[in-house]
Amino acid sequence: MTKNRLEAFSDAVIAIVITIMVLELAVPHDDSWGAFRDSVPGLAVYALSFVFLAIYWNNHHHLLHASERVNGRILWANMHLLFWLSLVPFVTAWMTESDFHATPVAVYGVVLILAAIAYYVLQAQILVAHGPTAKLRAALAHDVKGKVSPLLYAIAIPAAYVTIWISLGLYIFVALMWLVPDPRIESLYQEIDADSSAS
Repeated sequence: MTKNRLEAFSDAVIAIVITIMVLELAVPHDDSWGAFRDSVPGLAVYALSFVFLAIYWNNHHHLLHASERVNGRILWANMHLLFWLSLVPFVTAWMTESDFHATPVAVYGVVLILAAIAYYVLQAQILVAHGPTAKLRAALAHDVKGKVSPLLYAIAIPAAYVTIWISLGLYIFVALMWLVPDPRIESLYQEIDADSSAS
């Protein structure tokens, strides 16, 4: 089974999710700077959610680029990930429309942690399919960010009931942490591209 259809479908779903999120942005009711200022919180949450979706798209692309094959378990693991990512517009809009009340901020973290778990499951299924000697397994052996992120989300969820600023700060921190490219994966791609060129 080839991976091209899986990649194309996933790209389309993430693109649609981003489009839905943009369409849900509230347009200011007049043309004053005050009206724009009132829209800034919604724009900020949209930007944060966009960054998270972009991170998942990039990591998903890199993971599939380094994969040689997919199977039924990988397909379902991928659908599981896309399900949680498809909820990002919902929790983004809820958090904005509630004026950042504790429960929507916490639920935003629940969706993020479940998406992170789903990505881990997808990654695990790909590693199983490629066997113990796969180059990808060595590249992902010390996935510190992948282990730290769910932990920070788990702290952020109950912290929303203390102060939302802790939760929002942790969400932003995780996003910034993932914006730094992973040198292990980058070096693996160079090897794969070199092997492809040689053959």
